[in-house]
Amino acid sequence: MAGNSFGNLFSLTTFGESHGPALGGVIDGCPAGIQLDLDKIQLDLDRRKPGQSAIVTQRKEPDEVRFLSGIFEGKTTGTPIGFIIENTNQKSHDYSHIKDSFRPSHADYVYNKKYGFRDYRGGGRSSARETASRVVAGAIAKQFLKGIKIRAFVSSVGHITLDKPYTSLDIDQAEQNIVRCPDPEKATEMESFIKEVRKDGDTVGGTVTCVIENLPIGLGEPAFEKLHAELGKAMLSINAVKGFEYGSGFAGTAMRGSEHNDLYNEDGTTKTNNSGGIQGGISNGMDIYFKVAFKPVATIMQTQPTIDIEGNPVEMHGKGRHDPCVVPRAVPIVEAMAALVLADYKLIDQARKHNNI
Repeated sequence: MAGNSFGNLFSLTTFGESHGPALGGVIDGCPAGIQLDLDKIQLDLDRRKPGQSAIVTQRKEPDEVRFLSGIFEGKTTGTPIGFIIENTNQKSHDYSHIKDSFRPSHADYVYNKKYGFRDYRGGGRSSARETASRVVAGAIAKQFLKGIKIRAFVSSVGHITLDKPYTSLDIDQAEQNIVRCPDPEKATEMESFIKEVRKDGDTVGGTVTCVIENLPIGLGEPAFEKLHAELGKAMLSINAVKGFEYGSGFAGTAMRGSEHNDLYNEDGTTKTNNSGGIQGGISNGMDIYFKVAFKPVATIMQTQPTIDIEGNPVEMHGKGRHDPCVVPRAVPIVEAMAALVLADYKLIDQARKHNNI
């Protein structure tokens, strides 16, 4: 199976399955001498872990990271950083009913067709539990990107949308409620709606908005390595993601050029930021902001028609512990993937400047 690594100079390779002994990863290319705050790494994992509130899956995993290499006396050594996160609360029997059938809108069917075999326990390698390893690597990347601020928050759940611009919000307030929405009133609405959906045995999707501040001018390339293209790839690699837009996004298509153009101030900043901090594939020094769309979780606690491995029609009913809405736990994952992209581009930029490329 290919496709388990992400990044060029600052790279992450992940391993492990949802119901295996452990998940883990190897970070390669992280520079030496970076002082790490291990508590901050664990904090990001705690923001992603299951069982943290009444509106997420009740699988109880401590998700404690254990580093095996690449760190000495609290600093990176420049060698590969290896780590594991043990699985301690698997309930594989919850999936025995799908051993010979395929869950609608899951990877089960295509995985089986591609490889001729599948781990049906929670989706195996295709499970979103794999993203725990990404969060560890992203938390380290954040500390490498000193001075660059990466913050994400829930901007919609179902039909409930936070329509205020991020510039009018106190983004830090997102961590003060279990939905991770910086508007307390909207957060309460979203929480009630998620509980209602869960009571119906159903699920709902939503969006996560991410804002990157203090990024210098010059990261990214104008052709195939555009900064926003790599950010889009990173976000679309996250489980359940169905869409990515940055800057004015799709709403910009309804605007005229005279309205959409970002006019310059004398210092090179722009009066507006419809470009979303990126022009011609290169960061322009303004805030980068983008939105990521997550579909409803595919496993629902309702009976649905499907097919078995012989192609016969059967019925199945969702079992186990699943999120009624994934977006509150997706916030640190979005931040992590953004950090991995920026760390990679920062090293690429440094290498090219050093070699006068």
